[in-house]
Amino acid sequence: MPRLTKFYSPIAHSAQTLVERIFALVSSRQPGLGNFLDAPELETFLKPKDATDDEKLRVVYRNYATLYFVFVVDHAESELGILDLIQVSVASLVA
Repeated sequence: MPRLTKFYSPIAHSAQTLVERIFALVSSRQPGLGNFLDAPELETFLKPKDATDDEKLRVVYRNYATLYFVFVVDHAESELGILDLIQVSVASLVA
């Protein structure tokens, strides 16, 4: 169950279904794999109706103990910047 969810763009389907799909994608990955994930199956949930097919979405996540910090971003965001944002946020929570 998510402790906090925030959607900055309207979504076409149920938020709970979206969270379940993202969790299934992220939690099934091997620990040694990277923190970036292309997820074309999420595009039907997240893309605005007026979006072009050129805009690809990526899942950026970080796992700390039993918590997953997940962002879904488009090509305009820096994946490394989002990963750094997660790191700083977790460090401020722990301190």
